[in-house]
Amino acid sequence: MNFDFATVLVIATFVTGIIWAIDAKFWAPKRKQEAERLKASGEPASEELLAAVEKEPILVEYARSFFPVILIVLVLRSFIVEPFRIPSGSMMPTLLIGDFILVNKFAFGLRLPVGHHKIIDMGKPKRGDVIVFRFPENPSIDYIKRVVGLPGDRIAYRNKSIYVNGKRMQKRALGAYTSNKTGLPMHGLNIYEEDLDNIKHEILINEARRNDDGETIVPEGHYFVMGDNRDNSNDSRYWGTVPEENLVGRAFFIWMNMDFEDWHVQWGRIGSSIE
Repeated sequence: MNFDFATVLVIATFVTGIIWAIDAKFWAPKRKQEAERLKASGEPASEELLAAVEKEPILVEYARSFFPVILIVLVLRSFIVEPFRIPSGSMMPTLLIGDFILVNKFAFGLRLPVGHHKIIDMGKPKRGDVIVFRFPENPSIDYIKRVVGLPGDRIAYRNKSIYVNGKRMQKRALGAYTSNKTGLPMHGLNIYEEDLDNIKHEILINEARRNDDGETIVPEGHYFVMGDNRDNSNDSRYWGTVPEENLVGRAFFIWMNMDFEDWHVQWGRIGSSIE
């Protein structure tokens, strides 16, 4: 089962906010009245007793402390930027297993954190963008791929090359791919520089693997996506296009890389932009 952190944040924000609001409206005034009554009664009341009467319940204290923090995290994560960790090699060599990336959540419009309904339209994906989206066959899983086809495009993949509306997207051979432990399974594959409407990026090709040729028309409101590791990616060639409502955001920055098997950090990847 996938952990729905957004829902947990919404619930936590609601619960802590309600507790704080109820205390401010009902419980705090009663505590204040009781303390004032003791002071006005003329009966001796120690400072300890007055402090105990006025003291917030521990639940209210925690709610008041955590509510603004949780609210800020919810707003930032839902509408501004969200961190993700790359779990697979489907976007190599652009993204490696263990990369921690940031995703711009408002690039394609502001959406509610639960239900994902768009409330403000702010833009559309462009060809060549690296995007995060909810997997159409299981929306509880987030995928990351590169946009190849826009609504209305005729996309074909033949002999390891992409064709957009009959035009072959150019690619230039860069030699053999060399990698450290993280990308070792892809060591020796051919690396190319591909040009998608002047968006240049590197891709991996396994010349020995059979072509997955095909052609499709991208429906309106959908996007055709592919992994940069072309022969090792589960993408639109196999399960179809991505509906606009499944978009999460555009990946733009690598802020950390960590191999948890040996706690190795690739320092050179930290601070890299995603092209």
